Amino acid sequence: MDEKKEDKSEESRQNHIIYYKSLTKIIANMEQEINNEGEPAVKEHLKSRIDAIEKDRKRIRELFPDMTKEEWDNANTD
Repeated sequence: MDEKKEDKSEESRQNHIIYYKSLTKIIANMEQEINNEGEPAVKEHLKSRIDAIEKDRKRIRELFPDMTKEEWDNANTD
């Protein structure tokens, strides 16, 4: 099975920054939901989803190693 070659063009970088920002917003919303939720099973489910999203954010950062984590996080302030 062939491994998919990642697109590292400037357009791809910009698209990944937008996607990274959306993932950050999703995590923030889930964290707020965890704080408002009383059901332990729902809290655990949300925490596991956050963990999966964090792995995706890490994958995106690794795709463009010339940007530091701080630069990615600062990109969220736009």
